[in-house]
Amino acid sequence: IQLVSQQLAAARAQGHEVLLVTSGAVASGVAGLGLAQRPSDVLSLQALSAVGQPQLMAAYNNALKQFSLVGAQVLLVPHDFVDRQQYLHARDTIGRLLELGCIPIINENDTLATQELRYGDNDRLAARVAAMVSADCLVLFSDIDGLYTANPQDTDTAEFLDVVEDVTAEISAMAGPSGSQHGSGGMVTKLQAGEIAQSAGCHMVLASGRAFSPLTALAQGARSTLFRAHANPLTARKNWIASTLQP
Repeated sequence: IQLVSQQLAAARAQGHEVLLVTSGAVASGVAGLGLAQRPSDVLSLQALSAVGQPQLMAAYNNALKQFSLVGAQVLLVPHDFVDRQQYLHARDTIGRLLELGCIPIINENDTLATQELRYGDNDRLAARVAAMVSADCLVLFSDIDGLYTANPQDTDTAEFLDVVEDVTAEISAMAGPSGSQHGSGGMVTKLQAGEIAQSAGCHMVLASGRAFSPLTALAQGARSTLFRAHANPLTARKNWIASTLQP
């Protein structure tokens, strides 16, 4: 959290408006309660999220305070993107937080979200937030440095893709299962996020988060895959319609 906060502060110092979509509430709850292992039932996970979310925010604000920055908690559920009035209200609230100089720290509201109606991954959540606020660029940090034609750990002939102009069926077929025991998304959700961002006129960069300072490394030319924004992005209202979970 200290290193992430330092990277956010550096981006702010360069004049960028920054939003952070992060997980960690359940893990913080597990640690806070001293549990030997993470439970699997939904009710316990929601309870752990309620315990861990304040601790997560406290940790971020303690770190951001060193750079004279303030983090603002924003918890979202899929309904916030489906209901038009709620969607516009969330967008305006995040916009006002940026105007006030805060760094919105966004997470899914795991305490209230049901198993049937939740994202479960921060890739698509981040993409929908990027579309909501008309962001210029979305950066997804992962345990891999970009998109390959196949899993590079399993296939020696896997080729790295520098740029993805469009998430076609061929591109989608390159996604494999998640290789991380901590993540809930995998490459499938990252490609879905890329499609959401591109349609909203937002560039998306997929890069490794394992570097000591990943944003700085990215700015200095670290390898990554760019999902280039479409030249003719959907209008804001059409993008909202396209982003609903079901017709």
